[in-house]
Amino acid sequence: MMSITNTPTSNDACLSIVHSLMCHRQGGESETFAKRAIESLVKKLKEKKDELDSLITAITTNGAHPSKCVTIQRTLDGRLQVAGRKGFPHVIYARLWRWPDLHKNELKHVKYCQFAFDLKCDSVCVNPYHYERVVSPGIDLSGLTLSGSGPSALMVKDEYDYESQQSLPSTEGHMQTIQHPPSRPVAPEPFNTPAMLPPAEGSSAASSSAFSNIAVGSANATSTWTRNNNFTPSVPHHQNGHLQHHPPMAHPAHYWPVHNEIGFQPPISNHPAPEYWCSIAYFEMDVQVGETFKVPSSCPIVTVDGYVDPSGGDRFCLGQLSNVHRTEAIERARLHIGKGVQLECKGEGDVWVRCLSDHAVFVQSYYLDREAGRAPGDAVHKIYPSAYIKVFDLRQCHRQMQQQAATAQAAAAAQAAAVAGNIPGPGSVGGIAPAISLSAAAGIGVDDLRRLCILRMSFVKGWGPDYPRQSIKETPCWIEIHLHRALQLLDEVLHTMPIADPTPLD
Repeated sequence: MMSITNTPTSNDACLSIVHSLMCHRQGGESETFAKRAIESLVKKLKEKKDELDSLITAITTNGAHPSKCVTIQRTLDGRLQVAGRKGFPHVIYARLWRWPDLHKNELKHVKYCQFAFDLKCDSVCVNPYHYERVVSPGIDLSGLTLSGSGPSALMVKDEYDYESQQSLPSTEGHMQTIQHPPSRPVAPEPFNTPAMLPPAEGSSAASSSAFSNIAVGSANATSTWTRNNNFTPSVPHHQNGHLQHHPPMAHPAHYWPVHNEIGFQPPISNHPAPEYWCSIAYFEMDVQVGETFKVPSSCPIVTVDGYVDPSGGDRFCLGQLSNVHRTEAIERARLHIGKGVQLECKGEGDVWVRCLSDHAVFVQSYYLDREAGRAPGDAVHKIYPSAYIKVFDLRQCHRQMQQQAATAQAAAAAQAAAVAGNIPGPGSVGGIAPAISLSAAAGIGVDDLRRLCILRMSFVKGWGPDYPRQSIKETPCWIEIHLHRALQLLDEVLHTMPIADPTPLD
């Protein structure tokens, strides 16, 4: 840190001023981005020496000395573009010099600021010490009731920030981004280490202890059986049906209710647990980078982060993977992976995600689609920092694969009968919804069923109609997670109801 006596003034060269201001940055952004942002600001202020001196004083004294407004011209949409990224100018500089994890709706200007962003003047004050951070209240939908008009959802445009709207009209029939912010700041908490499925056949007692971490309940309340068989009732909390997934404050066992099911459920299959509970492939755009990472069943919690430590066991580090075709945009996005995510396997094969990164992750999850009342694959789920939510339910997946396999098998039989001239009567094709044609149902193949057993997750950047990218394969860094217990169950389903010439799954 430079002392106040060595700080530059507006008469010094831009390079000296930038260097001094860089020494005070908080480190949330890459050095390249920070330098570009500071250079841009200093150049804009070079003709306004008093404002430039105010900026230097504010930053180098950490706001200890009073300072004037530091203004730049307001753009048409209010946002400033720096190094290919757009953001609100007062937020960009507040992040650089004060709060690297700041969300845009957490800033409130001080009373004496004459050109604060919210005042809608032609000039915008970007002096970080003319703004205060207010704790984001989060979005509490507990007082709302379910309506029959279809789920409302939080739409999102800005990939780094919360949007202020609490509800926008549902875009039924179109892919939609659904937000999952934490309800309030959550202190780090230790994970329960759930017992995994025994690697070989065990007694009924072993089975009950292996699956004791399963939530039971109804629509009105949730109750949890912990590993020590202590029964813990938890506070019921509606989430407007499904759109908000709020992490618990201190108890890691407040789960979503599992409707109409009982505790101590036997395993779905007696087949021994797989050696690895999941495998994770890392992609940049549509290219896999590095080897697929397999997570042993002995490690029910795995961290996927952006650091450069060697990967192994319960940690997959993406920072150390090299790609000769990596672009600058991908490199920038990778810098924001940070602490990444934790994936946790509970019980026989349910999966929960905790976002540890300072930026949101975007998830494709058929379980969350169903919870949100959407068709499978019809939504992208934005999971905010600190949020901890369930993204995969093994029993639901098993039911779904059984139904789809039966539907496909029955449709194929009905098609064959039709070709033979035996037109089946209505209702003879069991389980096919009227909206699904026979040819479509008969066309369900093994790949369609495998998709039920896969999660996809993009870091930092989203996709879909709310973003410039229409597919996850257009995002700069993402992972695909194959869930081995679900694939095992699919193999069993296909052996009992073969469809479309199934092949064994590994």
